[in-house]
Amino acid sequence: MNPSSVIALMPLIIIAAGAILTMLVIAFWRNHALTVGFTLVIFLLALISIPLAASSGVVQVTSLLILDGFAYFIIGLVIAACFVVALLAYGYLRVHEGKPEEFYLLLLSAALGSSVLAASSHFVSFFLGLEILSISLYAMIGYATKNSLSIEAGVKYLILAASSAAFLLFGMALIYAELGTMEFAQVAADMAALTSNENSVYLLAGFVLIMVGIGYKLALVPFHMWTPDVYEGAPAPVAAFVATVSKGSVFAVLLRFYLQIDVTNHTPLLVIFVGIAIATMLIGNLLALRQTNLKRLLAYSSIANLGYLLVAFLAGGANAVVASSFYLTSYFITTLAAFGVVTVLSTGSQDASQLEDYRGLMWRRPWLAAILTVAMFSLAGIPLTIGFIGKFYLVLVGVGSALWLLVVILVVSSAIGLYYYLRVVVILFASIPGKRIVEEKAPSLSPLGSIALAGLFFLLIGLGIYPGPLIYLIQIMASFTH
Repeated sequence: MNPSSVIALMPLIIIAAGAILTMLVIAFWRNHALTVGFTLVIFLLALISIPLAASSGVVQVTSLLILDGFAYFIIGLVIAACFVVALLAYGYLRVHEGKPEEFYLLLLSAALGSSVLAASSHFVSFFLGLEILSISLYAMIGYATKNSLSIEAGVKYLILAASSAAFLLFGMALIYAELGTMEFAQVAADMAALTSNENSVYLLAGFVLIMVGIGYKLALVPFHMWTPDVYEGAPAPVAAFVATVSKGSVFAVLLRFYLQIDVTNHTPLLVIFVGIAIATMLIGNLLALRQTNLKRLLAYSSIANLGYLLVAFLAGGANAVVASSFYLTSYFITTLAAFGVVTVLSTGSQDASQLEDYRGLMWRRPWLAAILTVAMFSLAGIPLTIGFIGKFYLVLVGVGSALWLLVVILVVSSAIGLYYYLRVVVILFASIPGKRIVEEKAPSLSPLGSIALAGLFFLLIGLGIYPGPLIYLIQIMASFTH
């Protein structure tokens, strides 16, 4: 460790120190508004510190962490998403029974684990970051203790996260036994030195087991069955966190690790990834067709979107980093907007989960209906939204790498998705039979929730019309990625 390493680690240090200070603040003065304000300041300071930290260039901090352009971009995306989740959670938690302050401590801890994942260059830091994130999520998912669905979702996630951790550890052990290293770069170098005849069964088994563990975390088919139940039971802002930050940070590790070993040079791994990508895109969309619960619909949508991301991942090279980063950004913004509307419409007794809860929302709360409409358009990939640019980028890199089968499946599955996304929009504009629409009351929108949703709405439209600044930022990031 040296001064440049400390500067490079500044965002992580601020979040870690902020979590400790938040715990002390809660211990001495329990106040919801104070706690959320303190948490927002910590996230802002961490976000502001990223340009200073990135000015050092690529910094390898021991063998565990690599702070390069990609790591800083994902860390910035994670922190920004956590900032939005905190804004939304304030209005949500203030109408729920219980003590809300500890939620923000868990959120800071989860943000730290996600940031460690984004910068991981070693199996040890990968596992530590994943466990910091997972342990925080167990409590966050089951935070609404008065709701039996929330407790059930927390227990399900606990069991499946423990199972996936076992797969990961066994896979890491097999790779270490074969190659004698747990560092990503050294694993890649040793793999490159092997001929096709030297590929060990243990080595292949290790990679497959790691893929199974990551598949559970990303909810890739066939490891996706927990997703709709957890999304439905989790508090709405936590579901937004799981759909974005949790999956985005794990995908960052997947991208960094498997791009270094170059999956395209290992036919068995390539076949496995292609099969998972096709199944995830198709099954995610097909299972969403008959959903009558918006949170479950968004859960299956998130499964399909991770399948889309695998197209960019399999394209490989710098294009994979740029396309994946852009699509992750569009997915984060869109999903946070959709779950943000669910959050602000949820009451103290239950979340606004059923699609019927949104019937005629345009005539009751036009502003919220407009945000949810644009979010659905973006998820569907309709022009003038950031989702369209993201999918266009994926198709572009897929065609550039001659992944014709995956591109065709992406287009077909996106066409299937149009049905259930537009079905939500139709419900928003429908009338309510036998009721006077003007008498329908929705929960009041907190000022912080209004700020979060307004920002997301303008990003959805603004970056869909003029994505140049974001693309330029991502290209600069990719130019100094290790």
